[in-house]
Amino acid sequence: MSGMTGLPATPPPAPAFSLRPPTGPAAPLVCDSPHSGTDYPADFDHAVPRALLRRGEDTHVEALWEAVPAVGGTLLAAHFPRTYVDCNRTEDDLDPQLLDGPWPTPLNPGEKTRLGFGLIWRNIDAATPIYARRLTVAEVQSRIARCYRPYHATLSRCIEDTVARFGAVWHLNLHSMPNDAYQRLQIRSPHPLADFVLGDRDGTTCEPAFVDLVERELRARGYTVARNDPYKGVQLIARIGQPAQRRHSLQIEIRRPIYMHEATRERNADFTTVQRDLAALAATLANHAREQVRAPA
Repeated sequence: MSGMTGLPATPPPAPAFSLRPPTGPAAPLVCDSPHSGTDYPADFDHAVPRALLRRGEDTHVEALWEAVPAVGGTLLAAHFPRTYVDCNRTEDDLDPQLLDGPWPTPLNPGEKTRLGFGLIWRNIDAATPIYARRLTVAEVQSRIARCYRPYHATLSRCIEDTVARFGAVWHLNLHSMPNDAYQRLQIRSPHPLADFVLGDRDGTTCEPAFVDLVERELRARGYTVARNDPYKGVQLIARIGQPAQRRHSLQIEIRRPIYMHEATRERNADFTTVQRDLAALAATLANHAREQVRAPA
């Protein structure tokens, strides 16, 4: 109808995420990358340069793990940036200082949220606010409705469908971490940041054998690995990981300089090697998951 009025058609909104189902023999493996999105919505209205905002991205993580569907797993990846709305926070983990009016339901901001890094980020670092104004309640609700809830609903459906089919699920929550993670978190560490950090909330969200397998495979390829140091996992694995119900969830953080240039966000010369290593890891994990569901519960 818009063509009849002489007005250009309104383009459809950009998809909030991509969902890639298995293309190989299906395995009870579901992977999601909630922070690798690079599509900055037109209504973001940030007051800092885009290059500064990009520090919040887990840039290229979905590409590092692109082999997941081929080995039988499901891969979900957000397109919107985490600074716009962070899918690894609960809906009530919202900073009231960010809003121009009262939120209609009770809020429960955590310590990171009080520092500016909650459901909607207020700061890009401790000294740099993202906005030159407070956000309206309506625009924050719109971000939740358009991005956050559809992402969570899709991930939940993938988890439930996998459990219904196989009787179990192994979930990987995929991230990357800055090289100065300890400094940003204000942690004094006696050792350098590992290449990979495996987070299972201190052993509560995933079977030990699966975590052991991930660590062993990564170390065999020459990477350093730590557990729950300095990242233990946040909302997503806390909700999904219920090992007693055969629902296993593990967060995997990759140190950014091993695959990209942090300043430019460009892939570095080692990107293809890391991608190949993670493809092999994904295949091993898919086989482990298949073997477990064939074995007696």
